[in-house]
Amino acid sequence: MAKEWILNSATNRFQLNFSRNVGKVAEEIRKCSPKTMEDWGKYYYANVRSKEHLIDLGRKLFMKITEILQAEIESVTEQDCIDFIINLVIKRTFDGYETERKTIYGQLQEILKVKIEPAPDEWDRLYNVDFFIKIKDKFIGLQIKPAGGVSHITQIYQERTQQAKTHEKFTAKYGGKVLPSKIFPSKIS
Repeated sequence: MAKEWILNSATNRFQLNFSRNVGKVAEEIRKCSPKTMEDWGKYYYANVRSKEHLIDLGRKLFMKITEILQAEIESVTEQDCIDFIINLVIKRTFDGYETERKTIYGQLQEILKVKIEPAPDEWDRLYNVDFFIKIKDKFIGLQIKPAGGVSHITQIYQERTQQAKTHEKFTAKYGGKVLPSKIFPSKIS
């Protein structure tokens, strides 16, 4: 599992899986409509990129991990780790709270003229819902995520599929949709 995480993180960080490197694979596989993985591989190598190209990308990934990431990991000190954890728990949590408060209570609640309440911790863990609006016996969930001021969080993007599933479960149980943060900018005009 750890190896998969390292490989995936490095591939994303160095953009080796971007279409400029591997082609528009989602579009190409639909064009191919393969019956087997072997059909897809033959089509890909003949029409998109060669196997040698993918081997070169794999070698480039290995070089990035063994030279760049390894040097970066070796440069991390105990104090860096302490500072990171304190910053994460104190500063970033407070910044997120301020963003939520300003977005939800400072703007959205006023615009919608409805009461918006913080979701129970269980809803956050099970459904990725941070706030809710109660309408009769149903609930609309709101999900607020950081928009800026923190380093790029690739994990949020990787979790979108999982979050969509949890949002569907919320809708099935409580009757309302979950509105994700992408429709709630930190400043509503």
